[in-house]
Amino acid sequence: MRGSVDGLSSSVPIGGMLPAVFADDDLAQRFVGGLDEVMAPILNVLDCLPAYFDPALAPVDFTRWLATWVGAETDGTEPEPRLRAAVAAAAYLHRVRGTRRGLSETVRLAFGVEPEISESGGADWSARPLGPVPGEPRPHLHVTVRLPDPGPADEHRLDTLVAAARPAHMPYTVKVTAAERTPER
Repeated sequence: MRGSVDGLSSSVPIGGMLPAVFADDDLAQRFVGGLDEVMAPILNVLDCLPAYFDPALAPVDFTRWLATWVGAETDGTEPEPRLRAAVAAAAYLHRVRGTRRGLSETVRLAFGVEPEISESGGADWSARPLGPVPGEPRPHLHVTVRLPDPGPADEHRLDTLVAAARPAHMPYTVKVTAAERTPER
């Protein structure tokens, strides 16, 4: 939660806006000085408001709230750079939801690796009627993610992401495996 900042002065002090009769009145100046102290954080946020809606500039706690606001696929455990990338890409991902590209991008943003996706579909055209139908007769979707250090929660997270980003009619399976380590030279 946002809080006050010690020593933050108001960008628009009220004392300077009072009528001249109160300019030298100590009680009036101290009273509005207290109001300045209360109003300073609010005015600071309003002065910087456009930055709060830019995922690259917003404070992390506000970015987490912004993720829920734009429907970004986050679970609260991702590192800050991945959180900011997910919030920035949320509108685009909603536009391509249900496509192979949308599913791939959603998984890549959540795990930081490119997924392997296999599906049964296909599209083709034929100049003659009753041409061969592409793809397989039974629909299926399989998503594999290879992580350097997979944990038990990773498969559940992948299942949740695929369930939300896949075409609605498509049955699916998911698998999380350990990535092959390449020897260092």
